[in-house]
Amino acid sequence: MKIRELEIAGSHFEMGYKHGFDYKDEIVKMAKERLALSSDQYWTGQELNEKEVLLLADACIDEHEKYNPDLLQELKGMAEATGLSIAELIIAGGFTDFIDIVYNSKDAKKHIKANHAADNCTAFLVPKTKSKSQNAYFGQTWDMHASASEFVVLLKAKPKNKPSFIVFTTVGCLGMIGLNSEGLAIGINNLSSTNGKIGVTWPFVVRDVLEQNSLDSALNSITRANLAGAHNYLIMDKYSNGYNIEAMPDKCIISKLEDEAIVHTNHCLVPETQNIERERTEESLISSTSRYKKASEILAKEKISLSDLKELTREPSSICTISKPPSHVETCGAAIIEPAKGKFWALWGLPSENEFEEFKIVNI
Repeated sequence: MKIRELEIAGSHFEMGYKHGFDYKDEIVKMAKERLALSSDQYWTGQELNEKEVLLLADACIDEHEKYNPDLLQELKGMAEATGLSIAELIIAGGFTDFIDIVYNSKDAKKHIKANHAADNCTAFLVPKTKSKSQNAYFGQTWDMHASASEFVVLLKAKPKNKPSFIVFTTVGCLGMIGLNSEGLAIGINNLSSTNGKIGVTWPFVVRDVLEQNSLDSALNSITRANLAGAHNYLIMDKYSNGYNIEAMPDKCIISKLEDEAIVHTNHCLVPETQNIERERTEESLISSTSRYKKASEILAKEKISLSDLKELTREPSSICTISKPPSHVETCGAAIIEPAKGKFWALWGLPSENEFEEFKIVNI
């Protein structure tokens, strides 16, 4: 199936209103589902009621406005179009960070481990020294509970007085995997922390990166954020430079792309972040480590092609995940980006069952 597309332009409020108006019913559905999960102790380790959960999200609004007030205007436009509150939209878009906030909001039930159905992406940066095209690549799968697949959308955006961008995301979420007209690419994969706090959720960070015009300023978008929860960020510019950032609340570990590919899944790789990582279920840890190992093996070869990267997303033994009980995690989409050429390949659903579509952004 082809990925659906939505074009938005103008002020941030106008873009948010258009996004919310066109996908109102789906955004409301996702927001209500994620609000319910945020009240579920098997996701959060807490027994909070809906009112308590919304109070935590309300407390995050000021942090989002301080970080990027324009993006808060975009949420306000979406709120007006959908009838949802800003708090509900923060939960809907930044759900996997918000879980970390709830987990650390009071004494956590430590025996409840991080839910395997949260984002389980396999992401990578390939240096130009290993690329057949002699340009670097970023790519990833996007894995989530299989029910999330219906919400996937590709936004093509032209904000007023800011870089244009293409972003793979879900309805109601400002952005997940993107490329802007300055040649900056960003992707994410989820981590889980024990020290979540009132702060900025990851979709705001993704979109702030897509407003930048250099890799240094993109890196600063991540490191300056008062992060609410844990995520791994991968960024790359049109000159084939890149970074991987394990970003926990109050702690960022930065790894520069050198001559070997960087792979990241959903477990922390360095002691500083491992010390504040929420314990994962055995199923989740096996999945993350096996995907990391398999992707690393594939990317150890010399002269990697675009076809190789597409096939990596389809690898059947561990990377391309098909829904099965009890967790029903599934690969709901994938993206590959060649920033030097402004090319973005996106796919909706299982990579093993669908074809990548090519998109291009101008002004690179």
